[in-house]
This record gives sequence, C-alpha cells and structure tokens, in this order.
Amino acid sequence: MVRHIPFELSELDYTIKAVRSCGPGGQHVNKSSTAVQLFFNVRDSSLSAELKARMLARYERRLSADGCIVLKAQGERSRELNRRAVLLRLQVLIEKAAEVSDARKPTRPTRASRERRLKQKNARAAVKKMRSAAIRDAE
Repeated sequence: MVRHIPFELSELDYTIKAVRSCGPGGQHVNKSSTAVQLFFNVRDSSLSAELKARMLARYERRLSADGCIVLKAQGERSRELNRRAVLLRLQVLIEKAAEVSDARKPTRPTRASRERRLKQKNARAAVKKMRSAAIRDAE
C-alpha cells in the first residue's frame, strides 16, 4: 500500500530562466533562448517539513551547495513547451518523493520453500562429495 503526502506547488517556489540551447540547429539555436532552466530551492519552498526532508534525502546527489535542484529542458523548439516540460519533470520528482510505502511485514518462509532449499543443499553436497572421492581415486 502506498500513500502520498499531499502538496501544492507555488510559483514562488521556483525560478525559471531562459538560456540558449546547445547542439545542432543552425542559426536558430545561436540567436534564440528556447532552452529553460528551472531552479527549485527545496529548503526555502512551501512544501511540508516531511516532504522537504524526504526530497533532501532522496535527491541529495542532485542538490547544489545551496540546496537547489536545477532542471533543464531543451528538447522542444519553443520556450513555452520547454517550460511546460521542465515543470512536469519537477512535478514528477516531487510526486516520487511524496510516495510513502508501508513498511514490509516480515513473513516466514513456507514449508515447501524450506524443503526446496534443503533439497538443493543436499544435491550440491552430493556433487562436492563425488568430486572429492574422484580426486582421491585419481591420486
């Protein structure tokens, strides 16, 4: 069972900056800033304390020194489509951090699985015993 921590993303929580795309595209790429960078400061956001802690723990490798997650979108030709794409990616990151799964209840192995394990152990032991006997006979 998975429960979700409710959250609401405010426009004050992130900043978006238009930058030039890299890669092929000719003159269009060189003169227009269609790529989008999103800066999301986890510590200063309006998310709940529990969700902030989960995001800081889950995405610690993606965080900059000041606690920002930086996302970039440049796959589309228009700035607006890249803006939507980067916001969607941020939404998905937060949703993944908001998923809280129930703790696993430890269960005992079934009788059949215990018997299978012991049968495999005995078969392996028999193979090793045959090998050691074959080595003794060869000497």
